[in-house]
Amino acid sequence: MSAISIRYEGHRATITLTQPEVRNAFSDEVIAEITAAFTEVGARADVRAVVLAAEGPAFCAGANLNWMRRMADYTREENLQDAAKLAEMLRVIYECEKPTVARVQGDVYAGGMGLVAACDMAVAVDTVGFCLSEVKIGLIPATISPYVIRAMGARAAHRYFLTAERFDAQEALRIGFVHEVVAAEQLDARVDALVKALTSASPNAMRACKKLVLHVAEREINAGLIAATVEGIADIRASDEGREGVQSFLQKRKPSWLG
Repeated sequence: MSAISIRYEGHRATITLTQPEVRNAFSDEVIAEITAAFTEVGARADVRAVVLAAEGPAFCAGANLNWMRRMADYTREENLQDAAKLAEMLRVIYECEKPTVARVQGDVYAGGMGLVAACDMAVAVDTVGFCLSEVKIGLIPATISPYVIRAMGARAAHRYFLTAERFDAQEALRIGFVHEVVAAEQLDARVDALVKALTSASPNAMRACKKLVLHVAEREINAGLIAATVEGIADIRASDEGREGVQSFLQKRKPSWLG
């Protein structure tokens, strides 16, 4: 039985975690399915936005208990191979060519924090709780850390990595881990509004913008970075969609990608 579902609607793909009975927790099988799903939707020309959603009271509770029991007996080499699969899943989400939105309807714990952080944007219900609980059981949030620290910042990470405190949606908003907090009945409308914005933009520019953020974030502003940004704008201006976008703006008409 699959742990996820994929639904296509127009230019939108929705990947949903469908194991509420285990709080949508990870196992090696689930990680493989999520990796394959994001690879599939990222490669589809008709998809312009991807929503990551979940069923039930929790968005994702981290590692599945049965998986954790197996890990407890792993050798270091087996742990390396296992962690590499989780790291690859997060990379595939983070580097997906299509913009990604996390629709956070329920609690997010441990490895689940990596799922939210790897998406480009996140909208959470106001009752959601968040927790980086790893140190409570003698572990560290190592594999998810590159994405979580980029999302919440090093200062917040110092606190929540070390204390393993549960924090609420308003705190997640304050530290920048999520972009919006809404009432449950408003969640779909806000996600739909983001998807509408994402699917109305130039697909080529959207791909280039994602690469721009990945390339520029956290880097020292030096001659090499400045030169790369100059090349980036020159390339996009000279592209077919770049020319069409500017011409349609000047001519006060819809660009071709809007039909």
